[in-house]
Amino acid sequence: MAEKKMSFEQAASRLEEVVRQMEQGETSLEESMALFEEGAALMKKCTALLDKAEQKVCKLTAGPDGKPVETPMEKEQTV
Repeated sequence: MAEKKMSFEQAASRLEEVVRQMEQGETSLEESMALFEEGAALMKKCTALLDKAEQKVCKLTAGPDGKPVETPMEKEQTV
């Protein structure tokens, strides 16, 4: 099965729909399992898209001349 090109917003919206259907409890076991698998794949896609976006985020700081300078965001350090 070919993976559909979905934006983050589309994937998140579909994931919300899947969760609503499962919470209603009106689906058969087979339908619930299919929804669960679809939801897991959508969650993986959303996470990957968020991770990719996070890697692109830059912090703007003022340079010596006062003009903005882009610097990569540093990962938070845990103590």
